[in-house]
Amino acid sequence: MNRFYMDSSFTVGEHVQLSETVFHHWTRVLRAKLGDQATLFNGIDFNGLGGEYLVELTQIEKKSATVRVLEFNPISRDLSIKVTLGQVMSKGDRMDYVIQKSTELGVSEIQLLTSERCEMRLKYDRDQKKIEHWQSVAIAACEQCGLNIVPKVLPPLSVTEWIESNNSELKLIMTLADQPFQFSDEKPESIALLVGPEGGLNQAEIDFALNHQFQAWTIGARVLRTETAPVAALSVINHLFADG
Repeated sequence: MNRFYMDSSFTVGEHVQLSETVFHHWTRVLRAKLGDQATLFNGIDFNGLGGEYLVELTQIEKKSATVRVLEFNPISRDLSIKVTLGQVMSKGDRMDYVIQKSTELGVSEIQLLTSERCEMRLKYDRDQKKIEHWQSVAIAACEQCGLNIVPKVLPPLSVTEWIESNNSELKLIMTLADQPFQFSDEKPESIALLVGPEGGLNQAEIDFALNHQFQAWTIGARVLRTETAPVAALSVINHLFADG
């Protein structure tokens, strides 16, 4: 069944007009007909449960369409722990890839970061457009993979600002280490994952993180690319802590 995100509130039994984006995709691209059903979600966290709505297409006009909300399903497919990805920004499609795959793997929020070797410096007038684009990538990933709570893509901070302000229970930095971190059997309530740029974090930034209770986490002996590291790390976290 088709899934679509709408930034709206829904009540079972009511009629709702589709957003322009959903209207175009469902009725024009996918050629939906009256009586067709789909799933809508609005990204709201209902006491940690998430949720989605079954709707039926009841009216199609030239530039709009209306659905009736049939039922609510309070289902969550998210991780039961909060995972924040601190990702130093990179150019091109690599950031799109990071946002998409991190969302699919259940990250709770994505904090954009800058560092000394960061390839990307957003200018003030471009910040919001870029962030809105990356947020739309996260929404599309949720539509595809079944997640109902959309992770927030947060405006850039310097890596040191984020390290200082982070209060996650478990803090991890992806870097090669002589004595790599080993997970305990106890499940943390929250995890912060720091991933550097393509050229890596400099030693001062690494030391700063380690001095603020971040643990060096190494996955194998290979140096991973900036867009590969979060996918590998989040896959391990899913394996260790996913419910069911």
